[in-house]
Amino acid sequence: MSRRPFVAVLAANTISISGSSVTLIGVPWFVLQTTGSAGRAGVVAFCATLPVIVAALVGGPVIDRIGRRRVSALSDLVCAVSVGAIPLLHYAGVLEFWMLCALMAVGGLVHTPGLTARGVLLPSLAEHAGTTVGRAASLYDAVSRGARMIGAALAGVLIAFFGAESALLLDAATFAVSAVLVGAFLRGVPAAEPQPSAGRISLAGYRAELAEGWSFLIRTRLLLGITVMVMMTNGLDQGWSAVLLPVHGREALGGATAVGLLVSVFGGFALLGALLYGVWGERFPRRAVFTAAFLLCGAPRYAAAAFTDTPLPLAVTMALSGLGTGMLNPILTTVIYERVPEELRSRVSGVTTAGCELTMPLGGLAAGLLVDGFGATRALLLFGGTYLLVTLSPLVFPAWRTMERTMERAPAPTDEGGLSGKGLSRKEPALPGSAHAAPAPRPSGN
Repeated sequence: MSRRPFVAVLAANTISISGSSVTLIGVPWFVLQTTGSAGRAGVVAFCATLPVIVAALVGGPVIDRIGRRRVSALSDLVCAVSVGAIPLLHYAGVLEFWMLCALMAVGGLVHTPGLTARGVLLPSLAEHAGTTVGRAASLYDAVSRGARMIGAALAGVLIAFFGAESALLLDAATFAVSAVLVGAFLRGVPAAEPQPSAGRISLAGYRAELAEGWSFLIRTRLLLGITVMVMMTNGLDQGWSAVLLPVHGREALGGATAVGLLVSVFGGFALLGALLYGVWGERFPRRAVFTAAFLLCGAPRYAAAAFTDTPLPLAVTMALSGLGTGMLNPILTTVIYERVPEELRSRVSGVTTAGCELTMPLGGLAAGLLVDGFGATRALLLFGGTYLLVTLSPLVFPAWRTMERTMERAPAPTDEGGLSGKGLSRKEPALPGSAHAAPAPRPSGN
């Protein structure tokens, strides 16, 4: 029994997510500064997130065959190159808009498999560390939230004093450090290496494994409901983080420093929420906590930004929203690990991640077009109203009642308490919220 692999993954995530949070603010600000167009910022967000869906959809079986440690390290290295090339090409005076879109697309394509590879290791790492999955998930999410807080604050300062290019260079460096930590300290963890049961790659076998993940998701109504809900909110969050908040910050709040501080406040209270849930959360009904947290973390942000031109009211709202957001992923992670067998985790994770991130490309693109066409205030109100309707679903559909049930494993998925009217969206999210199954679908939140 050893805590070193778990600590190494926590450290890698802290460093990498801190850098990604810098880029979360740095890329939209870079586009707004160089083009002045919210629509182009939305196009960049679209290009960055569309490949994420493809990677998540087909990546699960590949992760098991190549090995989770190798996939995670290789993913971080490619991301380091793609992100670092943006400021270097800009300094050289040769960066075109299509190059920026292409480099962001490369990063989006390889980043998700790395996150998935680390996430599906969580139960094994928790066992190695001698702790429960629920507590490990809370700590895992708390570290991620804290890293976003640090990265966002750092981004505001870097952009204000040194320009958005320096923020992107820092992110590239953090990806490289994360790759080294994962590659070095996950050696010897059986679940991190290629899985013997995965066998040789064949097209027929690959299709069968993907179908197996889809089948499990579709027949397990709670997981399907979670995926659909997070799919919708992640798209809305992408519009918030990639377009709406940067535009509001530029027009009303005084610049990138204010945006960085707001995202940092959000991340700090999300960290607090995750820690509070880790200590006391399991004493309360999951569905009640989940629903209240999601209602708190979503629509109020958009309303506050639409109706105020000063940072303080939005900062208070972001703090409360962060507190709610921090409680979501520990609940989702625990619920989904209870239901997805070890041998299906990478496959189910791939399809749920693809589902949860399906609307993210459209979220950023739609936000940019709405701002250019109708103004930031109307765009904020439309996104906020939609968010409110989506987050009411746990109170409406019967499948969510099964969130309270605790199971060691789900030997076979069943149509438990079907979603009425549905016939049968994370990262985290995700978390790209930054932002932001097995791992759980992650609301990007910020």
